[in-house]
Amino acid sequence: MNKVYKDAKSALEGVLKDGIMIMSGGFGLCGVPNTLIREIVRSGVQNLTVVSNNAGVDGDGLGLLLETRQIKKMISSYVGENKLFAKQYLAGELELEFNPQGTMAERIRAGGAGIPAFFTKTGVGTVIAEGKEERTFNGERFIMETGLVADLSIVHAWKADTEGNLVFRKTSRNFNPMMATAGRVTVVQCEQLVPAGSIDPDHIHTPGIFVQRIVQLPADYEKRIEKVTTRPRVAA
Repeated sequence: MNKVYKDAKSALEGVLKDGIMIMSGGFGLCGVPNTLIREIVRSGVQNLTVVSNNAGVDGDGLGLLLETRQIKKMISSYVGENKLFAKQYLAGELELEFNPQGTMAERIRAGGAGIPAFFTKTGVGTVIAEGKEERTFNGERFIMETGLVADLSIVHAWKADTEGNLVFRKTSRNFNPMMATAGRVTVVQCEQLVPAGSIDPDHIHTPGIFVQRIVQLPADYEKRIEKVTTRPRVAA
């Protein structure tokens, strides 16, 4: 089975449909599958539910899908860096399901592991718990959270082999590995593509069994920095 596709358009062909749920990896602007996101924008699909820690920033990442109003609902833990996200939510134009960050991470991990639900103390007694089942274990209150499984997961990997085994670098190894396991179809954009067997098995973060499609990024792929912080150069 050939998992390698020539470009983002062909990698997403036949997967994108109106109303689907998409998981999009990344943290801030690190490890965001921007090439795949831009192709989703071009496709014109509508009424998307998107699971992501945040929604990128204005004019980049998932912010591009907010600009075109292709997203109907976000499942997120943070919205602070995207003014358009906040504006659409406060105007009632965008549904938002807030999740504590650790809870959202565990919901994704659980979905990928085939676990339908779990209990957590996080959110007990707050608006997060409204409408959710509550149980007591060892005298402590817990609420039930459900696992998340998406129709499509889009992730960014540093290295992939042709069988879909993935390696992530630094902060991009955040939501990407979990989301790769929790998609009915997982499409990966990678910086390096190597032959199967080239990656030391001990270095693989996500096994290829979870990956259906791969597209290699061009050598000049731009990695944006969310906030550039520098210090004055010390004179010699």
